[in-house]
Amino acid sequence: MKPIRVLIVDDSPVVQSVLTTMLSSSSDIEVVGVASDAFDAKDIMIEKRPDVITLDIEMPRMDGITFLKRLMSFRPIPVIMISSYTWKNSINTMEALNIGAVDFITKPREDAKTGLWKLKHEIITKIRTAACTHIRPYAMVGKNRKFVPAASMTNSNKIIAVGASTGGTSAIERLLRFMPPDINGTVIVQHMPARYTKAYARRLDSLLPMDIKEADGLDRLDRGKVLVAPGGMHINIAKDHTGYYVRLLNGPPIKYQQPSINMFFNSVANTAASNAIGILLTGMGSDGADGLLAMRQAGAFTVAQDEATSLVFGMPAAAIKLGAVEVVAPLDDIPNIVLSRLKSV
Repeated sequence: MKPIRVLIVDDSPVVQSVLTTMLSSSSDIEVVGVASDAFDAKDIMIEKRPDVITLDIEMPRMDGITFLKRLMSFRPIPVIMISSYTWKNSINTMEALNIGAVDFITKPREDAKTGLWKLKHEIITKIRTAACTHIRPYAMVGKNRKFVPAASMTNSNKIIAVGASTGGTSAIERLLRFMPPDINGTVIVQHMPARYTKAYARRLDSLLPMDIKEADGLDRLDRGKVLVAPGGMHINIAKDHTGYYVRLLNGPPIKYQQPSINMFFNSVANTAASNAIGILLTGMGSDGADGLLAMRQAGAFTVAQDEATSLVFGMPAAAIKLGAVEVVAPLDDIPNIVLSRLKSV
């Protein structure tokens, strides 16, 4: 089996050296080039034809976002953004994911050499996942279907629970784009580190008609409201005499994930039972599969994104294998499937 050919694009010699040594230590990865800016990267790409690119946001001569747009428009390649955290960079990272980047990694605040080595498992895992993804040209993403607001929902008080990982940021945006402004109370768990989920929620809120925000303690699941689980915490659903609300929980990651989709879906199964709809979208691994099964066994309606439209089919495939999924569908069909289900009750 041929190794995964990786091009590192970063203007820091320390980051270049650490990533080169780290990736070269894995027998299934080959570093075919290192570039300090987008122009050098272009030349190496033409000569070496990498399978995956790691890309910094802040670089001389051309920033990473501009380069990514050009790359995705003319020669789509799986890209993982690797950048330091700032509020501005968190906004740029959300834009990069929308443009077509597969995933991102936050450079540690501590010494780059020591900090990056601590992220070895995450970096190598994400590169392996990226190499298996199918990237579409940027000009095609989200543009093959005209936005038409869906018809208003019924008086159903069912709640909607959504889980996603790799590829999920753009998939969730597209899912919500074809849902009505008075959407049933919805909670989204997207695998994402702390601090980035607030930027993601704000981006969605600026683009879509419903009220979208990062969840905080005791937010209620009101009609027309979409809550995004904050990174670095787990989220559960609870109920009182007035309806459903969310609870945020501290706790260690569950199978590397915090928030955990399985924990969230299990709480929906226990609290809402048949009064819920579970949606599992693109993502690597199997988080959400067990929880979605619990939801289905409790009487909830469950849907999973199909392989053809998933950037990574891992999570939906795991749920399907368990028998947790009632309907498997292309991403663009899921809104109408959900609306039809709500109108039939």
